[in-house]
Amino acid sequence: MAKKKAFALRINEEMLKTIEKWASDEFRSTNGQIEWILMRALKDAKREPKKKDE
Repeated sequence: MAKKKAFALRINEEMLKTIEKWASDEFRSTNGQIEWILMRALKDAKREPKKKDE
């Protein structure tokens, strides 16, 4: 599994509430939902991180 790095994220309160609700609807943690959103955006932009074996 990839090593994870912690960092502070400043986000407006309404956006956070919306993400928390979305995460709950999909049975994910808020952090997991944010990671999923970011990975989807990276895939859509064809900028996915390379796997270690590549």
